Amino acid sequence: MSSRLAWSVASRTGTASLGSRVVRERWKNLSGAVWRVQVDNSFDSHARHSNTSRFVFPRHNSVGNAADSRMLPGINQYGVSSLARFYSSGDLPPHQRLTMPSLSPTMTQGNIARWCKKEGDQVSTGDVLCEIETDKATLEMEAMEEGYLAKILCGDGSKDIPVGQAIAVMVDAQGDVTKFSDYEVSSSGSPKASVKEQEQPPPNESTSAQLAPKQPLSKPNVDPLSEDRIFASPIARKLAEENQVLLSRLKGTGPNGRILKADVEEYLAAGAVPAKGKSSADLLEALDYIDIPNSQIRRVTAQRLLLSKQTIPHYYLTVDICVDQLLFLRTKLNQIQEASGGKKISINDFIIKAAALALRKVPQCNSSWTDDFIRQYKNVNIGVAVQTDFGLLVPVVKDADHKGLATIAEDVKTMAEKARQNNLKPSEYQGGTFTVSNLGGPFGIKQFCAIINPPQVCILAVGTAEKRVIPGDHEGVFAAGSFLSSTLSCDHRVVDGAIGAQWLRAFKAYMEDPVTFLL
Repeated sequence: MSSRLAWSVASRTGTASLGSRVVRERWKNLSGAVWRVQVDNSFDSHARHSNTSRFVFPRHNSVGNAADSRMLPGINQYGVSSLARFYSSGDLPPHQRLTMPSLSPTMTQGNIARWCKKEGDQVSTGDVLCEIETDKATLEMEAMEEGYLAKILCGDGSKDIPVGQAIAVMVDAQGDVTKFSDYEVSSSGSPKASVKEQEQPPPNESTSAQLAPKQPLSKPNVDPLSEDRIFASPIARKLAEENQVLLSRLKGTGPNGRILKADVEEYLAAGAVPAKGKSSADLLEALDYIDIPNSQIRRVTAQRLLLSKQTIPHYYLTVDICVDQLLFLRTKLNQIQEASGGKKISINDFIIKAAALALRKVPQCNSSWTDDFIRQYKNVNIGVAVQTDFGLLVPVVKDADHKGLATIAEDVKTMAEKARQNNLKPSEYQGGTFTVSNLGGPFGIKQFCAIINPPQVCILAVGTAEKRVIPGDHEGVFAAGSFLSSTLSCDHRVVDGAIGAQWLRAFKAYMEDPVTFLL
């Protein structure tokens, strides 16, 4: 097969723009080889999740891949490694090495989740060789051609494998498999010598003894008064051990600071607390527990959340909102929706719409921070936190300020169902400019503070609606009202306190009088 491949985009789902990460979901060359990658399922203020997708490696009949990579437009851009054929000058037959690919500009290492083939297994075109876990996705690696898996260099669970490092070896003939039983790859990338080649006969001991000059033996210098050694009489040691007293806490009054029995008795008479028999670490080890390994996605999520809290100057603004009119209007609209067969409108749909309109009034909160400038977005795309079995995902309602409540309700319910089934497309969870996290409705949380999802500068945390007693129109008269608490987390580098307050005031006005949505 010629290594010069003509490439064209096969449009199944098109391309997806991920800001600085642009990933094509599917490529197809004229010979029928398919590359398909889907990455970076989501990241919000709490968690990120990934889809499992597939990619394949074409084989190149050359030792170096640099020239071949230049012949394949897009390969270097997305950093996808390929198979390379190597010819050994030793006893090794021609073989192909599989290397850890770089599937995004930010990927520097990956993990082997598991191998689907064992050493010696026959591999057919399209067979899944292994699953590779990156910081954005779990990918299945398919075989491009037939052959045999001769050697697995990085087994199941191998972590932090640098991009470009060999992970396995394939051969064309089954009889060549056994020749790679001792195959290794050095850090420089060249194959190491086999075990037999590395074995050298031991030198003659008698000859070595004759050639080696005799060195005088010297005893190590030991300072009897070294600080690493504690001098104490035997009876003092026994008394201290019985009472769980550390000798290092005592000051000896004997010759050269020797600890005597009287020193221990004086320490105990002073009411000193004996040392505990077990340390806190020992007590923790004695507990019954299980260790849950951190996935690559979980580690990256932890790093991003920590980075957000450490580098973004958060501050929080909370306001109580009366939602009596909103609940009344929601009841009337849902009657119309039910009659027309549409989706029911939730309180969260009102929150999304009110937040979008408030962002249009106060666009400073619809921005992102860079060292050189503040980027203010004209599109109002609201990310909505959705809890799933895989973690918290954030599908995005695009142009929410231009959509009606019925359309928002349809979009949110459709994407939430996709998120729970792990079927979100990149276009459905990328491009958010503001995030809403609601723990009130599903969990009854009264109030909380959310972590900003960079590069966004604000996130709204919404609590549950509850009945409260409020003063009436006349003195001594009281009434009841439904209120919910909303807390805005702001990046002080972009959103000053007064700006955040202006946004909350606009948001509260829309929520308390939702008829103004029409204006």
